[in-house]
Amino acid sequence: MSTNKIALITGGSRGLGRNMALSLAGKGIDVMLTYHSRKDEADAVVAEIVAQGRKAAALQLDASAPATFDGFFGQVKTVLHESFAAERFDFLINNAGTALYALFADTTEAQFDDMVNIHLKGPFFLTQKALPLLNDGGRIINISSGLARFANPGSSAYASMKGAMEVLTRYQAKELGSRGIAVNIVAPGAIETDFGGGRVRDDKQINKHLASVTALGRVGLPDDIGPVVAFLCTEDARWINAQRLEASGGMFL
Repeated sequence: MSTNKIALITGGSRGLGRNMALSLAGKGIDVMLTYHSRKDEADAVVAEIVAQGRKAAALQLDASAPATFDGFFGQVKTVLHESFAAERFDFLINNAGTALYALFADTTEAQFDDMVNIHLKGPFFLTQKALPLLNDGGRIINISSGLARFANPGSSAYASMKGAMEVLTRYQAKELGSRGIAVNIVAPGAIETDFGGGRVRDDKQINKHLASVTALGRVGLPDDIGPVVAFLCTEDARWINAQRLEASGGMFL
Protein backbone atom coordinates (compact mmCIF):
# COMPACT_ATOMS: atom_id res chain seq x y z
CA MET A 1 0.00 0.00 0.00
CA SER A 2 1.01 3.61 -0.59
CA THR A 3 2.98 5.32 2.15
CA ASN A 4 2.76 8.74 0.50
CA LYS A 5 0.30 11.28 1.81
CA ILE A 6 -2.56 12.03 -0.59
CA ALA A 7 -4.58 15.24 -0.95
CA LEU A 8 -7.99 15.78 -2.55
CA ILE A 9 -8.49 19.34 -3.76
CA THR A 10 -11.68 20.62 -5.35
CA GLY A 11 -11.38 23.09 -8.20
CA GLY A 12 -7.74 22.18 -8.72
CA SER A 13 -7.55 22.74 -12.46
CA ARG A 14 -7.06 26.52 -12.55
CA GLY A 15 -6.34 29.66 -10.54
CA LEU A 16 -5.59 29.26 -6.86
CA GLY A 17 -6.55 25.59 -6.89
CA ARG A 18 -3.97 24.82 -9.55
CA ASN A 19 -1.31 26.57 -7.49
CA MET A 20 -2.38 24.69 -4.36
CA ALA A 21 -2.17 21.37 -6.22
CA LEU A 22 1.33 22.11 -7.52
CA SER A 23 2.46 23.39 -4.12
CA LEU A 24 1.21 20.21 -2.43
CA ALA A 25 3.11 18.12 -4.98
CA GLY A 26 6.18 20.23 -4.24
CA LYS A 27 5.90 19.09 -0.61
CA GLY A 28 5.98 15.45 -1.71
CA ILE A 29 2.22 14.94 -1.49
CA ASP A 30 0.26 13.00 -4.14
CA VAL A 31 -2.79 14.83 -5.50
CA MET A 32 -6.33 14.08 -6.62
CA LEU A 33 -7.89 17.20 -8.08
CA THR A 34 -11.39 17.91 -9.32
CA TYR A 35 -12.55 20.04 -12.23
CA HIS A 36 -16.03 21.17 -13.22
CA SER A 37 -15.87 21.35 -17.01
CA ARG A 38 -12.30 21.98 -18.20
CA LYS A 39 -10.87 18.47 -18.35
CA ASP A 40 -8.02 19.71 -20.58
CA GLU A 41 -6.83 22.13 -17.89
CA ALA A 42 -7.12 19.46 -15.19
CA ASP A 43 -5.15 16.97 -17.29
CA ALA A 44 -2.43 19.58 -17.81
CA VAL A 45 -2.07 20.04 -14.03
CA VAL A 46 -1.92 16.25 -13.57
CA ALA A 47 0.83 16.04 -16.18
CA GLU A 48 2.78 18.81 -14.43
CA ILE A 49 2.52 17.00 -11.08
CA VAL A 50 3.56 13.67 -12.60
CA ALA A 51 6.55 15.44 -14.17
CA GLN A 52 7.55 16.45 -10.60
CA GLY A 53 7.66 12.75 -9.72
CA ARG A 54 4.38 12.60 -7.79
CA LYS A 55 1.19 10.69 -8.49
CA ALA A 56 -1.88 12.62 -9.60
CA ALA A 57 -5.38 12.11 -10.98
CA ALA A 58 -8.27 14.35 -12.08
CA LEU A 59 -11.96 13.68 -11.44
CA GLN A 60 -15.03 15.57 -12.64
CA LEU A 61 -17.16 17.09 -9.87
CA ASP A 62 -19.89 19.68 -9.53
CA ALA A 63 -19.00 20.81 -6.01
CA SER A 64 -22.36 22.58 -5.68
CA ALA A 65 -24.44 19.39 -6.18
CA PRO A 66 -24.54 17.20 -3.04
CA ALA A 67 -26.81 14.66 -4.78
CA THR A 68 -23.78 13.62 -6.86
CA PHE A 69 -21.35 13.21 -3.95
CA ASP A 70 -22.03 9.52 -3.22
CA GLY A 71 -21.22 8.66 -6.83
CA PHE A 72 -18.18 10.92 -6.74
CA PHE A 73 -16.71 9.20 -3.69
CA GLY A 74 -17.33 5.86 -5.35
CA GLN A 75 -15.03 7.11 -8.11
CA VAL A 76 -12.54 8.39 -5.52
CA LYS A 77 -12.33 4.90 -3.98
CA THR A 78 -11.60 3.38 -7.39
CA VAL A 79 -8.97 6.01 -8.26
CA LEU A 80 -7.30 5.63 -4.86
CA HIS A 81 -7.05 1.89 -5.38
CA GLU A 82 -6.00 1.91 -9.04
CA SER A 83 -3.79 4.99 -9.26
CA PHE A 84 -2.43 5.42 -5.72
CA ALA A 85 -2.49 1.88 -4.25
CA ALA A 86 -4.37 3.35 -1.29
CA GLU A 87 -7.73 3.02 0.42
CA ARG A 88 -7.89 6.44 2.02
CA PHE A 89 -6.49 9.95 1.65
CA ASP A 90 -5.06 12.44 4.13
CA PHE A 91 -5.94 16.00 3.19
CA LEU A 92 -9.17 17.57 1.91
CA ILE A 93 -8.99 21.08 0.49
CA ASN A 94 -12.40 22.66 -0.21
CA ASN A 95 -11.31 25.18 -2.81
CA ALA A 96 -13.92 25.09 -5.61
CA GLY A 97 -15.95 28.27 -5.95
CA THR A 98 -17.42 30.94 -8.18
CA ALA A 99 -17.67 34.70 -7.84
CA LEU A 100 -20.70 36.95 -7.57
CA TYR A 101 -20.58 40.72 -7.79
CA ALA A 102 -24.03 42.12 -6.95
CA LEU A 103 -25.12 44.80 -4.52
CA PHE A 104 -27.18 43.57 -1.57
CA ALA A 105 -30.27 45.41 -2.85
CA ASP A 106 -29.96 43.76 -6.27
CA THR A 107 -29.03 40.16 -5.33
CA THR A 108 -31.63 37.68 -6.57
CA GLU A 109 -32.78 34.57 -4.74
CA ALA A 110 -31.30 32.43 -7.53
CA GLN A 111 -27.91 34.14 -7.15
CA PHE A 112 -28.06 33.69 -3.38
CA ASP A 113 -28.92 29.99 -3.75
CA ASP A 114 -25.98 29.54 -6.13
CA MET A 115 -23.65 31.01 -3.51
CA VAL A 116 -25.11 28.78 -0.77
CA ASN A 117 -24.69 25.67 -2.90
CA ILE A 118 -21.11 26.20 -4.08
CA HIS A 119 -19.62 27.90 -1.01
CA LEU A 120 -21.49 26.44 1.99
CA LYS A 121 -23.83 23.51 1.32
CA GLY A 122 -21.37 21.89 -1.09
CA PRO A 123 -18.32 21.97 1.22
CA PHE A 124 -20.48 21.02 4.24
CA PHE A 125 -21.74 17.79 2.69
CA LEU A 126 -18.66 17.00 0.60
CA THR A 127 -16.61 17.00 3.80
CA GLN A 128 -19.25 14.93 5.60
CA LYS A 129 -19.19 12.33 2.79
CA ALA A 130 -15.37 12.36 2.76
CA LEU A 131 -15.01 11.42 6.45
CA PRO A 132 -15.01 7.61 5.98
CA LEU A 133 -12.18 7.93 3.43
CA LEU A 134 -10.14 10.50 5.37
CA ASN A 135 -7.31 9.09 7.46
CA ASP A 136 -7.21 9.77 11.19
CA GLY A 137 -4.57 12.44 11.78
CA GLY A 138 -5.47 14.08 8.48
CA ARG A 139 -6.28 17.70 7.70
CA ILE A 140 -9.20 19.63 6.27
CA ILE A 141 -8.55 23.05 4.80
CA ASN A 142 -11.44 25.30 3.91
CA ILE A 143 -11.14 28.50 1.90
CA SER A 144 -12.60 31.83 3.01
CA SER A 145 -11.89 35.36 1.81
CA GLY A 146 -10.63 38.65 3.18
CA LEU A 147 -14.18 39.83 2.36
CA ALA A 148 -15.43 37.98 5.45
CA ARG A 149 -13.41 40.45 7.58
CA PHE A 150 -13.76 43.72 5.64
CA ALA A 151 -16.77 44.82 3.61
CA ASN A 152 -16.52 45.75 -0.06
CA PRO A 153 -19.86 46.68 -1.66
CA GLY A 154 -21.09 43.98 -4.03
CA SER A 155 -19.93 40.90 -2.15
CA SER A 156 -22.61 40.46 0.54
CA ALA A 157 -23.86 37.02 -0.56
CA TYR A 158 -20.42 35.60 -1.37
CA ALA A 159 -18.84 36.92 1.83
CA SER A 160 -21.75 35.71 3.98
CA MET A 161 -21.06 32.14 2.84
CA LYS A 162 -17.38 32.54 3.62
CA GLY A 163 -18.25 33.85 7.09
CA ALA A 164 -20.39 30.75 7.60
CA MET A 165 -17.48 28.53 6.52
CA GLU A 166 -15.28 30.19 9.14
CA VAL A 167 -17.77 29.21 11.86
CA LEU A 168 -18.15 25.71 10.40
CA THR A 169 -14.36 25.29 10.48
CA ARG A 170 -14.32 25.72 14.26
CA TYR A 171 -17.13 23.20 14.71
CA GLN A 172 -15.42 20.68 12.44
CA ALA A 173 -12.18 21.09 14.40
CA LYS A 174 -14.04 20.53 17.68
CA GLU A 175 -15.96 17.48 16.49
CA LEU A 176 -13.17 15.80 14.50
CA GLY A 177 -10.41 16.38 17.04
CA SER A 178 -11.00 12.94 18.54
CA ARG A 179 -9.77 11.50 15.23
CA GLY A 180 -6.69 13.72 15.26
CA ILE A 181 -7.99 15.67 12.26
CA ALA A 182 -7.06 19.37 12.27
CA VAL A 183 -9.32 21.82 10.42
CA ASN A 184 -8.25 25.31 9.36
CA ILE A 185 -9.46 27.95 6.93
CA VAL A 186 -7.31 30.13 4.65
CA ALA A 187 -8.62 33.58 3.68
CA PRO A 188 -6.93 35.02 0.58
CA GLY A 189 -7.07 38.73 -0.07
CA ALA A 190 -7.37 40.12 -3.59
CA ILE A 191 -5.49 37.82 -6.00
CA GLU A 192 -4.65 38.14 -9.70
CA THR A 193 -6.47 35.15 -11.25
CA ASP A 194 -9.34 34.69 -13.72
CA PHE A 195 -11.74 34.43 -10.74
CA GLY A 196 -14.74 36.70 -11.24
CA GLY A 197 -13.79 37.31 -14.85
CA GLY A 198 -10.24 38.30 -13.89
CA ARG A 199 -11.22 41.79 -12.73
CA VAL A 200 -8.55 42.07 -10.00
CA ARG A 201 -5.90 41.08 -12.56
CA ASP A 202 -7.19 42.91 -15.65
CA ASP A 203 -8.84 46.12 -14.39
CA LYS A 204 -5.89 48.43 -13.77
CA GLN A 205 -7.94 50.83 -11.65
CA ILE A 206 -9.19 48.09 -9.32
CA ASN A 207 -5.70 46.58 -9.14
CA LYS A 208 -4.13 49.92 -8.26
CA HIS A 209 -6.77 50.67 -5.59
CA LEU A 210 -6.37 47.23 -3.93
CA ALA A 211 -2.57 47.59 -3.95
CA SER A 212 -2.96 50.98 -2.24
CA VAL A 213 -4.95 49.50 0.68
CA THR A 214 -2.50 46.60 1.16
CA ALA A 215 0.39 47.05 3.58
CA LEU A 216 2.84 45.26 1.28
CA GLY A 217 1.81 47.53 -1.59
CA ARG A 218 0.66 45.07 -4.25
CA VAL A 219 -2.15 42.68 -5.13
CA GLY A 220 -1.62 39.01 -4.35
CA LEU A 221 -0.56 36.29 -6.81
CA PRO A 222 -1.49 32.58 -6.79
CA ASP A 223 2.05 31.82 -5.58
CA ASP A 224 1.21 33.75 -2.39
CA ILE A 225 -1.61 31.32 -1.49
CA GLY A 226 -0.79 27.78 -2.68
CA PRO A 227 2.25 27.41 -0.41
CA VAL A 228 0.18 28.47 2.64
CA VAL A 229 -2.28 25.63 1.98
CA ALA A 230 0.59 23.20 1.37
CA PHE A 231 2.26 24.25 4.64
CA LEU A 232 -0.95 23.46 6.56
CA CYS A 233 -0.67 19.89 5.25
CA THR A 234 2.85 19.41 6.62
CA GLU A 235 4.01 18.00 9.95
CA ASP A 236 5.32 21.48 10.82
CA ALA A 237 1.69 22.72 10.99
CA ARG A 238 0.41 19.87 13.17
CA TRP A 239 -0.50 22.12 16.14
CA ILE A 240 -2.42 24.70 14.09
CA ASN A 241 -6.11 23.94 14.48
CA ALA A 242 -9.45 25.80 14.17
CA GLN A 243 -7.63 28.88 12.85
CA ARG A 244 -8.43 31.45 10.19
CA LEU A 245 -5.21 32.31 8.35
CA GLU A 246 -5.57 35.43 6.24
CA ALA A 247 -3.06 35.66 3.40
CA SER A 248 -3.68 39.15 2.06
CA GLY A 249 -0.42 41.07 2.41
CA GLY A 250 -2.17 43.12 5.09
CA MET A 251 -5.30 44.50 3.39
CA PHE A 252 -7.41 47.17 5.09
CA LEU A 253 -5.42 47.19 8.34
